[in-house]
This record gives sequence, C-alpha cells and structure tokens, in this order.
Amino acid sequence: MNVIKKLRKLFKVYKLDGYIVPKNDEFFGEYIDDRDDRLNFISLFSGSAGHGLILKKKAYLFVDGRYTLQAKKESNKNFKVVEIQKTKPSKILAKINQKLKIGFDPKLFSEASLINNFQTKNTTLIPIEKNLIDKIWLDRSKVKINKFFILDSKHAGKDYKSKVNMICKILKKRKINKLFITAPENLAWILNIRGKDSKYSPLPNCHAIVDNNKKITLIVNKNKINKKFRSHFKNILNYISSSDIIKYFNILSNKEVFLIDKFSCSFFYKKEIEKRFKYEEKIDPIYFLKAKKNKIEINNSIKSHIKDGVALTKFIYWIKNNIDKLKITEMSAEKKLEKFRKQNANYQFPSFNTISGSGPNGAIVHYRANNKTNRLIKKNDIYLCDSGGQYHYGTTDVTRTLCFSNQSQKIKNIFTKVLKGHIGVATYNLNKNTTGKQLDIVARAPLKKIGLDYAHGTGHGVGYFLNVHEGPQAISKFNNVKIEEGMILSNEPGYYETNKFGIRIENLVYTKKIKNKLKFINLTLAPIEKDLINFKLLKEKEKKYLNEYHKKVYLILGSYLNKNERIWLRSFFN
Repeated sequence: MNVIKKLRKLFKVYKLDGYIVPKNDEFFGEYIDDRDDRLNFISLFSGSAGHGLILKKKAYLFVDGRYTLQAKKESNKNFKVVEIQKTKPSKILAKINQKLKIGFDPKLFSEASLINNFQTKNTTLIPIEKNLIDKIWLDRSKVKINKFFILDSKHAGKDYKSKVNMICKILKKRKINKLFITAPENLAWILNIRGKDSKYSPLPNCHAIVDNNKKITLIVNKNKINKKFRSHFKNILNYISSSDIIKYFNILSNKEVFLIDKFSCSFFYKKEIEKRFKYEEKIDPIYFLKAKKNKIEINNSIKSHIKDGVALTKFIYWIKNNIDKLKITEMSAEKKLEKFRKQNANYQFPSFNTISGSGPNGAIVHYRANNKTNRLIKKNDIYLCDSGGQYHYGTTDVTRTLCFSNQSQKIKNIFTKVLKGHIGVATYNLNKNTTGKQLDIVARAPLKKIGLDYAHGTGHGVGYFLNVHEGPQAISKFNNVKIEEGMILSNEPGYYETNKFGIRIENLVYTKKIKNKLKFINLTLAPIEKDLINFKLLKEKEKKYLNEYHKKVYLILGSYLNKNERIWLRSFFN
C-alpha cells in the first residue's frame, strides 16, 4: 500500500476529508533534518518550500514560482502541482461544494499561514496533536542530539547582556512582560549562541521566553546543553523541556502580557497563550535588530567573502581550463568547489544546497543535481553555479553563470540585460525611504524592455554565520521594508528559458553610510563571465563599474592566487 493510501486510511479514524502537510518543522526553518521532511516523504518533492494538500480523491502540491518545474519533475504522480501565487489552496477548497474537515499538526503552522492559505467558508480546520505522517512513516530516523555552542565574542561584536538589555527596554516601553522567541535564529542572535540543528545553518533549535526583568526560560531538549553552556548563562537562563510548557504557563500570573511573533509562533503555542494571557501578535523586534549588522560583523563578513572569493575564483579558473581535458559533471563540479572552500580552516559547511546546473538544468531555479539528473557539463553549455559557505565569521551566497565556448547573440544579449539590472541595483542612490520593492523594479527594467522577466525575488537579507535567507529586508515586488545601514542583501537578477538554459548573477552587498549617503558596497569578490557580455549594450558608466569591480577583485584576491590564475584574472579589466 502506498503512503497516500495509508494516510487516507487515517481520515476515517479522525473523521477527516483531508490533511495538510507543510515543508517546515516546528521551528519553521528553511532547511530541516531529513526526519522532519514530511512533505518529501509523502510527495518526493525536495525543494525548500511548499505545502501538500491530500484530499480523499485528489492530492495537490503547492509551490512558488521557483519550484514549479522541479516539483513537476520530482513529485509523486498522484500530486497535481499548483503555483501558489496563482492559485491558493483555499481557492481549490472553496470550489468543492460541500463542508470539509481538514486536519493539520498545530505545531507546524502559524495561525496566519492557515487562515491565509486554507481557510474558506465551507472548511473547518481541525488541529490534530499527533502528526499523521509520523504515524505512517515507519522507518523514520531517530532524533539527533547536537550540543549548542557559544559564539566567540571576537566574532559577535556585541555581548549577549547588552542585547538582552536592549530587548528588555523595548518590552518595558511597550508594557509587555514576556517576549516569546519562536525563531531559533533570533535566539541565536540575542544570546550569541549557535547550534548544529540544520544542514546549512548553525541553528540552535529551541524556543525561549524573555522576561522584561532580564531572565530567560529556554524551552529545549536539555541533552543539547553542556556544562560550559550552563556556566556561561548561570545567572540568566532557566531550562524546561517542551513537554513541560503547559505546566510553565499554568504557574504564571494571568496578568502577564506576551509578545508573540505573527510568522513563527505556531498555532499550538498561540492558542495556549490565548487561553491564559493578554498578548500582542506582531513581528519579533529581534528581526530588525539582527538585520543591522554591527561594525565587527561587517568587517568579519568582508573577511569571509575574501576567503570565499578565493575559492570561487580558483574554481572558475579550474573549470574553464579543464572542461576539454576532464569529464566534469554537475556533481563533480560541486564537489570540486567544496574542496576549494575547505582549504580555509574557518569554513564550516555550505550555506544551502549548491545549485550546479548545466544547460536545461540551469533553467530550474533551485535545481539540485542528484544521481538521476546529473549531467556531463558540455563545452557548448551555459553553466549556472549558485553556492555559499558558512564561516565562523560570516555567511556567503554567490552565483556565477559561465560559458566555455562562443554563445549565440541572443544569449549574450539576455546575459547583458541581466547584468545591467544587477549593476542598476549595485549603483542605486539609496535614501532613507528606499525599499526593496523600488530596487526590484530597477533590477527587472532592462529585461522587461525586451519582454522578459524572472519568477523569483531579486534579493534577500543574509545572516551573520546564520541563515543565508533572512528578513525583514528583501529586494522583491512585495517588500516595503526600508533599506538601512548595516544590512546585508543579495543582488541576483536572472533569466530562465525552460529546458534550455538559466542565467543569474549574484553578489552580496552591505549598506554603508558615506558622507551621509547610503551606498551598496559589494561583499562578493569573483569575476563575472566576460565572454557572455555584449559590451555594445552597456553604457559607459556600466562599463566603468564592471572594470572597477574586476580591478577590486584582482587587487584583493591576487595575492592568494597562483601565477596563472593571476594572469587570467588580470584580463578582466583594463
């Protein structure tokens, strides 16, 4: 019996018409442990975002525009793939002309997500404490116990006590007793701690309640805490397990006022708080504080990008000089790049699944090569490589699109339009009111002039030895957060032609105030493919920018390269 049939058998037991399966775990992180990837178990879809809606006779897989092609290739044939921006699950549920009872795990959804995506007049959403996927997943692996660790003060830039003081002042000003931190990355920031609970981010998976008197209760598997950790936080932290949270709530005064985060606080926790206390449901203020990096975080990020740039530049030189000599596949190229990164002692692990896509695979925005899809990279291919690293002193994310032979005028023109959008963002004159929405328009403008576009945001915020994708800032059609000093963002316009090729150019930038004006400064240092540029389409100021950028790359990275690599890199500027 297949897994969908097994799940539908449980519908009778729980008197359901359907069940929702999200991608995330109870910590709402982008990258989850294999044992928590319930959506992959039921649908075979491996992307980082999506929802499964399994009804009695039909099953739907909802993904965003980045993943439509990938979902169709990977998912179980029993699933119909739907682009969620065009059709929400609620629209499909509303079309069913009968009352429906749809089950869900209350620890895996925020109330806002449920209402926004699944609520209709004819639908009753039923919280079910025991996850139904777990009931049918008989060979599910055991929980891994990874110890938390303390981030060295020379890397953090600000001690945890001053961060706690800052938050407590905010709480008192807003007449709030307790902040419920439900996003592990926010707890990592305030306490200067990290963990090993994600493949691609040093997250300490736990929750916490910060009292405005500077005491913090950590809701955690206590096996993750060692003696050094307890000693370091002995005057500020208390520890309880998640199974004791109801007991903890019950001993508090009902006069307590909580602040809960509207995006990362689960339906389960919200309802338990709602029963007992007054609360405000807003955005956790730590998101905004964390987004603005301090001087040490910026300086360390610059260092990490130099080391990362050396690895990527060596890789680009290697692949261009060996494409004729060796059989290089998408997976072997990915491993070679990882090998270059590992030459730095401070490199920890990738910051996300490396996207190593040649030819038609490059058109899959979030492609991941595996044994079934792995292509030999051919000399006439366009090769897109999007990769990044976690270092003790920063997080990197960079995309370069390469070629190994002369390409058509069409491809060169499109690449150049993407480059123009990239340069437009990099050189934009920011002011105190500039938002990601405005920058997104700038990035797309050159492509739109020739009737082209791309189905992803232009940029995202980036953490500091934390999540490679972080908010609240982003460069996208819908983001109205103002760009402020100290923020790190990606600048990554692209273009994708299904079953043919993909193009993306990505640098990370940080915002710096120069003579009372905000400017983007490039963090990423690696050459941009000159053989894909139609220089006739570039304005003089764009040519100047590109020349100066490559000169900077050469001057900073040159001393780390061998003679042949330096000679090659020198050819990128006048």
